[in-house]
Amino acid sequence: MRALISVSDKSNLDFLAKEFIELNIEIISTGGTADHLRELGISVIDVSTVTGFPEILDGRVKTLNPFIHGGLLAKKSDPNHINQIEDHSIKKIDIVINNLYPFNKTISKKNVSLNEALENIDIGGPAMTRAAAKNFEDVLVVVDPKDYKNFIQQIREENITLDYRKHLASKAFQHTAAYDANIASFLADEKLIYPNELSMTWKKISETRYGENPHQKSAVYSNINENNGIVNSKLLHGLDMSYLNYFDADASWDIVNQFSEHCVAIIKHANPCGLSTNNNQTKAYKNAFSGDTISAFGGIVGFNSTVTHETALEMKGVLYDVIVAPDYEKSALELLKQRKRTRVLQVSKTVNNSLQIRNVSGGVLVQEKDNKFDNYDKWECVTKEKPNQKNILDMEFAWKACKYIHSNAIVFAKDQMIKGMGAGQPNRAISVYLAGKNLLDDDKNFIMASDAFFPFPDGIELAHKYGASIIIQPGGSINDKKVIECADNLGIVMMFTNTRHFLH
Repeated sequence: MRALISVSDKSNLDFLAKEFIELNIEIISTGGTADHLRELGISVIDVSTVTGFPEILDGRVKTLNPFIHGGLLAKKSDPNHINQIEDHSIKKIDIVINNLYPFNKTISKKNVSLNEALENIDIGGPAMTRAAAKNFEDVLVVVDPKDYKNFIQQIREENITLDYRKHLASKAFQHTAAYDANIASFLADEKLIYPNELSMTWKKISETRYGENPHQKSAVYSNINENNGIVNSKLLHGLDMSYLNYFDADASWDIVNQFSEHCVAIIKHANPCGLSTNNNQTKAYKNAFSGDTISAFGGIVGFNSTVTHETALEMKGVLYDVIVAPDYEKSALELLKQRKRTRVLQVSKTVNNSLQIRNVSGGVLVQEKDNKFDNYDKWECVTKEKPNQKNILDMEFAWKACKYIHSNAIVFAKDQMIKGMGAGQPNRAISVYLAGKNLLDDDKNFIMASDAFFPFPDGIELAHKYGASIIIQPGGSINDKKVIECADNLGIVMMFTNTRHFLH
């Protein structure tokens, strides 16, 4: 048997090459791979010896030769193929071990030049990998160093089935497809956010115990060009993350990083049941927890700043499935590690310029992330009553919080903390009702924010009954006039933002 080895990732290569020698498999190799194998004491044949032609163009042309591709693509079952390669003195190649130039590693470097990126686009590697994978009935192709051990075991046991060959070929085509997709993405004109053909690649981080429910399988993948965010977080303590742990932890991380002051978000089923900002982290946590002390149990708590020992002490006695933060004081982490069930994550800040992708039957929906923030200066007061300057912080807090609650979203806020929240209802007035259901008696004169317009005055009337003094909404309903009149009659301030923030 003859094997062609050309790899950038040399993990486990010493094991594989030594096994090939024991199995009397002849090794053909290229450039740096050949040098590496010789350093290990492995005898190899240079590709140039097989092709009768030297590597040229600074290594751009090495394996692109009939003596290589004829040996890979000839079908043993086709006498005509065999006769042709014999007429040209071409020998069959039975195994290809290949992984490609580190293009992603290259483009991840700061200020990488276009020329350096182009020089790390592999041409010969994908060609011979695809050739071997196309002819998988005759050629074994391995692209993942993690497969070497099982691959050798299959050869030793003479248990190379057609299904196993197809499995390896599938991984090979996936390897080259992901490679090409990343190159295409790198070279794409930024204006072409939505090309006619969309190729995106992810690398698997892990498989979770199950998905949303125990009967569903699940895995988590990272964008191959990114190493931040919840998916790439560091688990400092606790059990492995579940599918829903990732989902809810991401919701908390997304929200807290929208605020500059200490921010704490407590998440239950992807919605913040508690949210607060403050110049003191512990106070921010206490305020967030007070928003809904019942729902907080078993939730996820996120911080946008280093968790202090004082805050960790304040959290004592409350069960959280996940704690998310950019860092932890040493004594705080020691305290949190005493929790048996709680997962403690350290996360690097996410760049909020990624596309959002959602499966629908037959394909996917793709949109840019809702990164728009609308501040008070751009809003319009549409009522006779006007807001005071002292209300601005709470108004902006309420509007920003509302953006991260699932529609129809209603937020009651005061003192930069959520006092009540209604989410996911088909009727906006019901969301108002739910937001006010758990208010305390002294929760009056608060801000109400709505992610979309009020179609009828009923939501305004109910909010007034609960104690809302200022209402923020996008406006745009055919009944805006009636809604404004209702607010005027009740003495409520109403602001139009002219921006909707649906979150489904």
